[in-house]
Amino acid sequence: MNAPRLVDTARLMLATGKGLLAMDESPPTCNERFAALGIPQTEASRRAWRQLIITTPGLADSISGVILFDETLHQRCADGTSFVKVLENAGIVVGIKVDTGAKPLAGHTGEKITEGLDGLRERLQGYSAAGARFAKWRAVISIGEGLPSTACIAANAHALARYAALCQEAGLVPIVEPEVLMTGEHTLQRCADVSLQVLHEVFEQLYVQGVLLEGMVLKPNMLLPGLNCSQQDHIDKVADATVTGLLRALPAALAGVAFLSGGQSAQLASARLNAMNQRYKWRLPWALTFSFARAIQQPALEIWRGEPGNVVQAQRALEHRAACNSAAQQGNYSAAMEAIDKAISDV
Repeated sequence: MNAPRLVDTARLMLATGKGLLAMDESPPTCNERFAALGIPQTEASRRAWRQLIITTPGLADSISGVILFDETLHQRCADGTSFVKVLENAGIVVGIKVDTGAKPLAGHTGEKITEGLDGLRERLQGYSAAGARFAKWRAVISIGEGLPSTACIAANAHALARYAALCQEAGLVPIVEPEVLMTGEHTLQRCADVSLQVLHEVFEQLYVQGVLLEGMVLKPNMLLPGLNCSQQDHIDKVADATVTGLLRALPAALAGVAFLSGGQSAQLASARLNAMNQRYKWRLPWALTFSFARAIQQPALEIWRGEPGNVVQAQRALEHRAACNSAAQQGNYSAAMEAIDKAISDV
């Protein structure tokens, strides 16, 4: 393990005023989003969309790192320049999703275990040689009647920790993503109870596996009521609950936290992150930033719709969404910024 390199990479990923852009959707997931907007579900369309993203002017002002998928890591722009080289030239750190997806957990109906540990050591070496400096592994935890089970939490925490140790062995900073899903009718308090249980188990397993906390990034969910809960709590209450929970569960040595958006609207994700930083930044031992996918991409995707003539306008929307989150990372976001977003969409 090269601890100084891991720490340096984590610091780059968590630079002030910047966050991570997740564009690591698998081809099937990307195709689903394309189909909803009438975009051809082809490798050429996926390449064109990803080129639009990584060549957005000013992207590096708000984005410190980009998470790619295996297909994306090897794609090239129309002029033949590799995506990795474009990102490196912009000063953006390259990352890669390395899990192979969540599969049904044997003996536990309705729960999943993320797979991909088999052969991971060799794959990480290949990704490092291709230019990746960090990786991501996502576990999914559902809340429901009798869920999650202790077995589901323990199995996913163990897999996350083994993945993280392998990453650090290969010189890659691991993003550890234990996502408690928003789906359901659960309250904010129920989400908080489950999320803290998950985080305690994850960090216990990270300790057991000898993972260097200063050389890893946590990508958790915000503490939120379920999407179908009748009580949708105020932004400040979400901020209070989330930060309080993190302070109770996370070691101070951790490099930082990059929240997932998890199905939140773009505006709500920004507002909630902003509230956390505005109210608590001065007392936190680690940075709170973003690692959003749809909450940055979706407005631009809806403008682009596969049309070459819409590229510039879509890039403006993408850059604006990234800038909103950059402001939120510093506690400087305001609802007034969304008027600019609307103006871009109306062009």
